[in-house]
Amino acid sequence: MRWKKTSFVGFVLTVALASCAVPVPPPAPPPTPAVEQIRLPMGYIPNVQFAPFYVAVERGYFAEEGIALSFDYSFETDGMKLVGAGELPFTVASGEQVVLARAQGLPVKYIAAWYQKFPIAVFSLKEKGITTPADLRSKTVGLPGFFGATYVGWRAFLKVNGLNEQDVNVREIGFTQVAAVQQGQVDAAVGYIVNEPIVLEAGGYPVNVFFVGDAVNLVANGLVTNERTLSERPALARGMVRALLRGIQDTINDPDAALRISAKFVEGLSPEDPVQKRVLLATIDLMKAQRLGASSAEAWDFTQRTLLEMGQISALRDPNEYFTNALLP
Repeated sequence: MRWKKTSFVGFVLTVALASCAVPVPPPAPPPTPAVEQIRLPMGYIPNVQFAPFYVAVERGYFAEEGIALSFDYSFETDGMKLVGAGELPFTVASGEQVVLARAQGLPVKYIAAWYQKFPIAVFSLKEKGITTPADLRSKTVGLPGFFGATYVGWRAFLKVNGLNEQDVNVREIGFTQVAAVQQGQVDAAVGYIVNEPIVLEAGGYPVNVFFVGDAVNLVANGLVTNERTLSERPALARGMVRALLRGIQDTINDPDAALRISAKFVEGLSPEDPVQKRVLLATIDLMKAQRLGASSAEAWDFTQRTLLEMGQISALRDPNEYFTNALLP
């Protein structure tokens, strides 16, 4: 009987201990990664040209990098100032703006090429008979102004073709190139290869076009950051580059899908608009490269030498100060 009594007591004790046991809580879910709110100056109005950025946002490529991207369509120079001052980490800008900013002591750096070719063009109505650069002699050419990518591209185009500004009657016409050429106010004008020539052709005005990007090795538009972001937040910079390059590749691979996505970001843009499709295809031609995002020291050196000859900078630098390809996949 003693054995049975002892067994009963042990049984009761076991039950009592079990009833007092604290339930083990389920494992905590992994912490949600912090999302970085990034405002990106674009340098232009909402446009299908920005399709790679729109695609990367729509398909979650920036979100995968912990980035919530918003677009700021302010002037290119404003974005450069904010990034140079450390008030924003990134901006979209053309290569010559990086050279000019470094000359002013702003610690900016180009980290990924969006365009591989400088997007400026000199165009005229076919009826003007301007079929070679030499035909521009004594002609009136309209520029938006004596500043920015259009002016830098124009000056580089003149030099490579053995011309100078004294050979041409140059007029500042603001951003009215299409109307000025169409109405005969100027013989030719300078603008973007993905914009004004396409608009004129679509309106029934055949044009002759000199594509500056085919003639000169100037650094085109790309993603720019500052030295502080590169040194203190390299993972953020790498994530921005990685997401953008995925958007570029997707846009190249499927222009129709990119156009549909862009319509969600650009008010009034129709995926069925043939003109906008032509703009997008012209943009894709500017982006294609064996290694997306890369730029070269040779192109940066040519860009700074062009600006030196224009009197916009006073000295040359090591071209590697302007850019890095280290963040590219």
